[in-house]
Amino acid sequence: MMECTDRHCRFFHRLLTRRALLYTEMLTAGAVLHGDRARLLRFDAAEHPLALQLGGCDPQALAGCARIGADAGFDEINLNVGCPSDRVREGRFGACLMAEPELVGDCVGAMKATVAVPITVKCRIGIDDQDPDQTLEIFAQAVEQAGADALIVHARKAWLKGLSPKENREVPPLDYERVYRLKAAHPRLTIVLNGGIAGVEEALAHLAHVDGVMMGRAAYQEPWRLIAVDPLCFGEAARCCSPKDALVALIPYIERELARGTRLHAITRHLHGVFRAVSGARAFRRHLAGAATTPDAGAEILVAALELLREQGRIPAQVAA
Repeated sequence: MMECTDRHCRFFHRLLTRRALLYTEMLTAGAVLHGDRARLLRFDAAEHPLALQLGGCDPQALAGCARIGADAGFDEINLNVGCPSDRVREGRFGACLMAEPELVGDCVGAMKATVAVPITVKCRIGIDDQDPDQTLEIFAQAVEQAGADALIVHARKAWLKGLSPKENREVPPLDYERVYRLKAAHPRLTIVLNGGIAGVEEALAHLAHVDGVMMGRAAYQEPWRLIAVDPLCFGEAARCCSPKDALVALIPYIERELARGTRLHAITRHLHGVFRAVSGARAFRRHLAGAATTPDAGAEILVAALELLREQGRIPAQVAA
């Protein structure tokens, strides 16, 4: 997610789940080819498995980006054909490409011919006045024939005319059944469901119909939910037993990053939802939002925020462990 799943966010999320596949923010092909790759593509080895998400519409440019991403060590290259923002549409990538399935197929084919890592596509069920039953089927055929390893479907339309990007995440109705039917019609294509999934237990119900589930906003806004991924989805013990454990485990990373010149707020801005709905969470968030922005802020700010939570709220056992 743009301005959310940067490397600091991903490192923290990896402390909550060993097995979930993490995604970068969407990077444009132009930025990857001509920008500061050392900054844009930087990640910690602990983040694996990790997918690089790209935005673009030129097959050869995307093939070059896929090569760069594979050489950098990413485990998957994902083409975003679901983002509805005006800036993305003006660049002829994102959700507007739902109207050009042949071009998307060409992009997938060019990337598949260039790298051995999986190439996946993320899309909507349609845009504007398109009929999802027709549009999604034609689109799925195009990417499957091009060799895509998976299709991730946000089960809403994107209205490029009339709705803001925020509204496009909330207003168009979800149609999970349409994605279920897509999987039934394409048994050999890995289909991953996305959109409005609030927790791991809900994801498990969808897995009776599709091959995978992507959680976006819920994972970012309430990251504690990720602790259930390994036990419920993979039958493995959670890496950390509680959000508090994960935050304590994050401190050495914070100290390393501060020594490299990273500002504390760049990391702690991703932690505001860790104790969402827990008594005392407001004091935790307010302390981080204020004290972490000072130039000399260190890891002790996080420790103090945890202490405020303990003092001002009754922390549930699963949080305080």
